[in-house]
Amino acid sequence: MNTKHLLTIVLTIILSFVGYSQTATIKGVILDEQNKAVVGVSVKAGLDGTETNENGFYIIKVPANQDIEIEFSHISYKKIVSVFNLKNGEEYEFNPVMNTSIEQIAPVVITSNRQKEVEGITTLKPETIRKIPGANAGVENLLLTLPGVSNNNELSTQYSVRGGNYDENLVYVNGIEVYRPFLIRSGQQEGLSFVNTNLVQNVDFSSGGFQAKYGDKLSSVLDITYKTPYQFEVNADLSLLGGSLSVENISKDSKLSSIVGVRYRDNGLLVNAKETETNYDAAFADAQAFFTYKFTDKFHLSFLGNASLNKYGYEPQTRQTNFGTLSDPIALLVFYEGQEKDQYQTLFGAFKGTYFVNDNLNLKLIASTYHTTEEEYFDILAQYRLGEVNSNIGDENLGEVEFSEGIGSQLNHGRNDLDALITNIEHKGDFKIDDNRIEWSVKYTNENIRDRLIEWEVIDSAGFSIRPPRTTPINEQPYEPFSGPIEPFQNVRSTNNVKIDRLQAYAQWSKRSTLGISDVWYNAGVRVHNWSVSGDGVSSSNQTVFSPRAQFAIKPYWQKDMLFRLAAGLYYQPPFYRELRDSFGMVQPNVKAQKSIHLVLGNDYSFKMWDRPFKLTTEAYYKNLSDVNPYTLENVRIRYRAKNNAKAYTYGLDMRLNGEFVPGTESWFSFGYLKTEENIDNRGYIARPTDQRLKFAALFQDYVPNIPSMKMYLNLVYNTGLPGGSPSYADPYVYQTRLPDYKRADVGFQFVLVDENKQFNSGWKKPFKELSFGVEIFNMFDVQNSITNTWVRDVYSKRQYAIPNYLTPRVFNVRTTMKF
Repeated sequence: MNTKHLLTIVLTIILSFVGYSQTATIKGVILDEQNKAVVGVSVKAGLDGTETNENGFYIIKVPANQDIEIEFSHISYKKIVSVFNLKNGEEYEFNPVMNTSIEQIAPVVITSNRQKEVEGITTLKPETIRKIPGANAGVENLLLTLPGVSNNNELSTQYSVRGGNYDENLVYVNGIEVYRPFLIRSGQQEGLSFVNTNLVQNVDFSSGGFQAKYGDKLSSVLDITYKTPYQFEVNADLSLLGGSLSVENISKDSKLSSIVGVRYRDNGLLVNAKETETNYDAAFADAQAFFTYKFTDKFHLSFLGNASLNKYGYEPQTRQTNFGTLSDPIALLVFYEGQEKDQYQTLFGAFKGTYFVNDNLNLKLIASTYHTTEEEYFDILAQYRLGEVNSNIGDENLGEVEFSEGIGSQLNHGRNDLDALITNIEHKGDFKIDDNRIEWSVKYTNENIRDRLIEWEVIDSAGFSIRPPRTTPINEQPYEPFSGPIEPFQNVRSTNNVKIDRLQAYAQWSKRSTLGISDVWYNAGVRVHNWSVSGDGVSSSNQTVFSPRAQFAIKPYWQKDMLFRLAAGLYYQPPFYRELRDSFGMVQPNVKAQKSIHLVLGNDYSFKMWDRPFKLTTEAYYKNLSDVNPYTLENVRIRYRAKNNAKAYTYGLDMRLNGEFVPGTESWFSFGYLKTEENIDNRGYIARPTDQRLKFAALFQDYVPNIPSMKMYLNLVYNTGLPGGSPSYADPYVYQTRLPDYKRADVGFQFVLVDENKQFNSGWKKPFKELSFGVEIFNMFDVQNSITNTWVRDVYSKRQYAIPNYLTPRVFNVRTTMKF
């Protein structure tokens, strides 16, 4: 990034309310009657024009907020004339079919579709998702650059939104809800996200106040749409962390389209760079497929399938962590024995039938099954030595522990198994009449979960077993004799066989209208959710909740392009299996749905700067939560109390400025303020585990002016520290210490050899549609971030030390991407 571009950023932020010229973008693919790409179609908009390429693709800039006539003409086909009226910065996809025998009588008028902005939805470009560097690159990596979205662990694909936890986020792929593994406890175990970025066509994200058509969660919605191919194409992505390959195709009669992707990932590059020396052997792989068959113009049938196998082998050897102060340096030396062996295998399949009754009525039937079998086995003995560090500069023993203040050992044992089968069947409908739209759904879900949890921990300090906290009698050896039984410091044992049946339904109404000289949008809907819990040794329970939600948006006809929106609703989160299981592993069937009243007020301001589009998005929000199910958070593992014995609140402000800070590229800067507190058993309000007060993030794309093929991508995140790092058994009212701030910058440099603007008709580059090579630097400033602490004690002073478990340091990666 050069000085000129940095100055551009600063001036843009200061002068963000300036600008008058506004444009939109229209793009698409033009096909003939046989669904074949039409090459050389002339596309004219006023004095501007372009032509379709060999794939029938075109893209053109048009003035915004006014009627603009576009003419599509070809010597062999009848001319098409369409009139568009689009908002500033909007990208509209228009795919006309050119006919050789029927003359178009009148122009087609297409007005601006601001529906996603009206709903408070952020749309992310798949191209950006695939290019931005990150230790766990993908959709979730890009979400972390948005305001209100946080994650303090770069190895994890999970995220927290506006004070919620990882279990409060909905994820859909092609309208089908997808799930994540149950037993994951650390980021380095996770492997691959369900979403395969090579298959993605559209990404929509809502961080609160979403409509009734989305499910019963408290925080956010991630709505993914996979591609519908129109030609044969192969995409490949290779790096030191693994690779991916996808193939898409369409049949000659255009009835069958298919896209298949396979991925492989190995976190060894990142895990081996951490301070603990290990023998690390892990492999994460999956295969996904999306097929669509058009039986007729009115009936389409699609299938989405996924199979993944994650194997995780971890054998720690040694570790040394230096902490303390310059005047009193302390070190922890750990020698390990044992290993951890985990395996997660998931299978997912979904059929969706769509019947287009007419232009105004669509009916869908969706059936899906998700099956996961998970094993988590570990026996790890850690023998530690805690002592003073030699800090004499020039001494040959500099940095070594010379005097031990405490010695001890810790044995962790686990034999955890889980088998879950989740089956869904759902009917959806969508009916349009004039400016009104009515949507509805009825869904039945059966969750059958078999779970065995066996975990215990024994702590020994200077030859004496440490008893569990808050137990009697207290062990005062060696000063007093102790005759009580020897118990593990922590011990969790349970076996559960649980069945959960759910019946869900929603109905919602939407309308676009005018109010005076302003455009307005209305949305109102309600969800109902009934669930019953039963199982071996579990008393049956049945509960029902109703969730009304509404949205209102208005766009005044001002000189400045402004959109205001208001969303409110009563949101419930009926408990999933993990929320029914308490901290001892026992299922509590009477756990209530957590309840939250949402209020969101937002504004979008679109403007022009340096003849380029920008947009400033601002949202203020408030949540009042009751029947809260408190939990502890350790790394990425959540354990609930299953008591509904708390209430909470959340409020904050999110801001994002995005636009072309550098011509031809999109970048943005995000800022978020958040405060969330909970009151457990009426003991007073304290910070929740996700109380991340400040967040700043930036995604910046740049290129070398004299070498435009050399591109740079910067992903920057700063989060203030979370409450945490305490032992899992600690009383949160006693321990409110915060972890250090999370600071991370990932940068990628990419040299583009072939792209849509640089094609070759001969030589070794001819087969490629795209080809690039690059280098990525993760954690480029080598910041020591930590998300948990290891707790050790000095038996003589009985003092406990919190030793931070650091995340990944600076790591280099090489990467190549290609398209055929």
